[in-house]
Amino acid sequence: MNLVIGLSLIILFAFGVPIAVSIVLASIIGIEFFSRLPLLLVPQQMFIGIDKFPLMAIPFFILAGNLMAAGGISRRLVDLAKSIVGGIQGGLAMTCVLTCMMFAAVSGSSVATTFAIGAILIPAMVRHGYPKPLAASIQASSAELGVLIPPSIPLILFGVSTDTSIGQLFLAGIGPGILIGCALILFLYLFCKVRGYGLDDHKDSTSFMISFQRAWAALLMPVVVIGGIYGGVFTPTEASAVAVFYALIVGGFYYRELKLADMWPILRQSVISTAAVMLIIAAASLFSFLLSRTGLPSQIAGWVTEVFDSPMAFLLAVNVLLLLVGMFIETSAAILVLAPILTPIAIQFGVHPVHFGLIMVVNLALGMITPPLGVNLFAACAVARITIDEMLPWLVRFVLVVLACLVAITYMPWISMGLVRLVY
Repeated sequence: MNLVIGLSLIILFAFGVPIAVSIVLASIIGIEFFSRLPLLLVPQQMFIGIDKFPLMAIPFFILAGNLMAAGGISRRLVDLAKSIVGGIQGGLAMTCVLTCMMFAAVSGSSVATTFAIGAILIPAMVRHGYPKPLAASIQASSAELGVLIPPSIPLILFGVSTDTSIGQLFLAGIGPGILIGCALILFLYLFCKVRGYGLDDHKDSTSFMISFQRAWAALLMPVVVIGGIYGGVFTPTEASAVAVFYALIVGGFYYRELKLADMWPILRQSVISTAAVMLIIAAASLFSFLLSRTGLPSQIAGWVTEVFDSPMAFLLAVNVLLLLVGMFIETSAAILVLAPILTPIAIQFGVHPVHFGLIMVVNLALGMITPPLGVNLFAACAVARITIDEMLPWLVRFVLVVLACLVAITYMPWISMGLVRLVY
């Protein structure tokens, strides 16, 4: 049955069928023609997959991010980032990375970060002499931080699918997020110095104190959310509801840019985004159930432990696998299908599940900036109004920077686990 399901998935993907629909159809084919299981299992297992309390955090964090984006947060964060690095050559490009790091701690979504920040900074970089494909590449690569710095929807999915502490995953995501952000900033500084870009970036720099006074309320949101979780005030799921309430207060009453008329499109977009994620979760739950019934995970575990005799070799093989998977399969679906299979094997090799979760999320996040599926690429292209072909020659540099960070995160566990061990 596994072979039939796999072949069905490949054929459906080849015809452009959406991922969630492909997984469900392939599972139905396997159940109906190659097993004695009733089709009633399809809705039953799909419902079981989404009937989990921690998953309630996903719609709330999506809604909170959309509220903050519509409430003038992105513009204020851009001004704050400019006041920090905008006064040096290449400062506008570095502003993009720094703003994405701050906005990632608000939205938790890389696509939302691309649209919210890219709409402001891509045109600004073009006006300052940056080639449009380079500006779009910087934005797409920087927005990847949206799935690392908490709150992070992929980290929530990994925690739910492997019974790993979401609080610890959130804390572990801070180190890798800062590492990748700093690596991109350093690369852009050197790149702009060598190529001569950003000579006039200092003209748009602003006063730090003024920018901080305008943006402090937005910056306080991750402090409230993360501080509340680790202070024992509320759980990660409850924190998502607190984030929505805080976004409403800041955008509607403090900045006064969030109007009642804005609520319908914000709620509509949040519902659409949530439905897409939840459908993938439900489909992946059905798929995982069928794989477990056939004993495939244990067979893979046995094969892996025989072939790879050390944690370093195992992690290298996993990284290569996930890089390939991330190029063709959406991040959420890949996590939900592969995490339950690979995490127990990683534990057998002595890899901490929280550390492995960060390796997996960072790796699959690369798929967001690599064709053919890269969602950040499509979002950046839509904002910049260019094609992916124009971006690719510039994008390679940023992919290599993130790959170097991935190697460091993989083989230096303290980058992810340092804060976790300090707190716990």
